[in-house]
Amino acid sequence: MALVVALALQVGTNYANDYSDGVRGTDDVRVGPLRLVASGLASPASVRRAAAAAFGVAAVGGLALAAAAGWWLIAVGAACIAAGWFYTGGPRPYGYSGLGEAFVFVFFGLVATVGTTYVQLGRVTGLAVVAAVPVGLLAVALLVVNNLRDIPGDTASGKRTLAVRIGAPATRRLYAGVVLVPFALAGALAVSRVWSMLALVAVPLAVIPIRRVLSGEAGKGLIAVLVATARLQLVFGALLAAGLAI
Repeated sequence: MALVVALALQVGTNYANDYSDGVRGTDDVRVGPLRLVASGLASPASVRRAAAAAFGVAAVGGLALAAAAGWWLIAVGAACIAAGWFYTGGPRPYGYSGLGEAFVFVFFGLVATVGTTYVQLGRVTGLAVVAAVPVGLLAVALLVVNNLRDIPGDTASGKRTLAVRIGAPATRRLYAGVVLVPFALAGALAVSRVWSMLALVAVPLAVIPIRRVLSGEAGKGLIAVLVATARLQLVFGALLAAGLAI
């Protein structure tokens, strides 16, 4: 059920962002993967309903978790849905103010990992908190490379992402950092859970995207980097989970 909630929140957030960016016109100069509203493949109303449906699935799953693990989790779930919607939605979207990376780290890293651990064990462990950091950083890496690609368009549309604020060179270094630090943390976790070192098997998957970002890849060339980063996040997470389980 925690997996259902996490996936539904991710899907809902993506639909919500597609809707809000589309109706604001932010995606009119986008060079990234095709989006529904901006391309005209779906109406804004239908995309908004899709977001609501996904968030609804997350809410139902969250209620089931709350019934089993504590009703205070409803507040956490409400905060997750609000964070997903107000990233690009509402009158003052925080994603347009350079706070997207911070919220992604908190909700897709700390809240997702520690929250999942809590509903299994009924308590928060130090191991869960430490393990949540690399998970969150790799989620941030996805957003960083996405915003790096969109710097020209976001600048033109007035979207002041962190990448726009600090510039492309610093954003490239930030990307390398948030990709590499998780491997250092996986090694640090080996002090108490030696098989967490299994996550280091994913190192080769990090080499090419880091090299392409630091070499100045831009525009549509960063779409492949986005795909490679998502693949790295998936493999690293699976290996780390397996290592901790062992």
